[in-house]
Amino acid sequence: MSVGVATFGAVKVTVADGVGLNVRHTVGAAAPAFLLVHGLASNARLWDGVAAALAAAGHPSYAVDLRGHGESDLPDQGFDTATAARDLASVIASLGLDRPVVAGQSWGGNVVVELAATHPALVRALALVDGGWIDLPAEFDSWPACAAALRPPDVNGWRADDLRARLLAGHPDWSAAAVDATLANLRVGPDGRLSRRLPVERHMEILRSMWDHPPGRWFPRLTMPVLLLPAGDPARVASAAAAIPSATVRAYAGGDHDLHAQQPDRLAADLLTLVRS
Repeated sequence: MSVGVATFGAVKVTVADGVGLNVRHTVGAAAPAFLLVHGLASNARLWDGVAAALAAAGHPSYAVDLRGHGESDLPDQGFDTATAARDLASVIASLGLDRPVVAGQSWGGNVVVELAATHPALVRALALVDGGWIDLPAEFDSWPACAAALRPPDVNGWRADDLRARLLAGHPDWSAAAVDATLANLRVGPDGRLSRRLPVERHMEILRSMWDHPPGRWFPRLTMPVLLLPAGDPARVASAAAAIPSATVRAYAGGDHDLHAQQPDRLAADLLTLVRS
């Protein structure tokens, strides 16, 4: 598949427990490579616009479908932030990536924070895209309140055309490729109806791990350059930036949570500043 000047391939990487993760990649001769990590109930294709811009600058990228997401396997266990971080470490080792710049969006930001804190030798620099500082206990009084508020809707049986229309209406500044990538969070059956890739119970296991283990404990251990990219008010990340030894904040005023879908070229340009750092 081509997007702009980039041609995308895919490889299945077996992680430590035998689960196969789909990795969507582009080629490039410039170092370093970029490892791109999606959020909860999302998929690697949301990074395609960013990956195309990185490829145009000469840098290869590797966007991972985390377990149970996208085209990766759906095992019976391992749906938590710590396991996702270990899976990424296995991907870096298996592909022989030499200290990539690692970017994570939303829950993927929390995942890459744990990866960088527990495997600092694997990560050249870190980009946190409207995530990485998500602290659910700070937002909700109790786990039941959090679970009730964040439980995903039952989309099974919805018509794909109806969801596409909602996405187009809600995100008029997104490209058609970004809308298609968002639809790929779900399966589309022969009848045009949707079904979940990530079952609700697995989704809730990930949320529970986010509740039990907020990322703030890892911030002092992030010794590499860290770029925080919040959508909206930069004050949202002030405490995280203060706790990270080498942090820079670049806020996207009025930006969507899915900045990688909404503003891929600007986001890629920000990621490339980490190459120079």
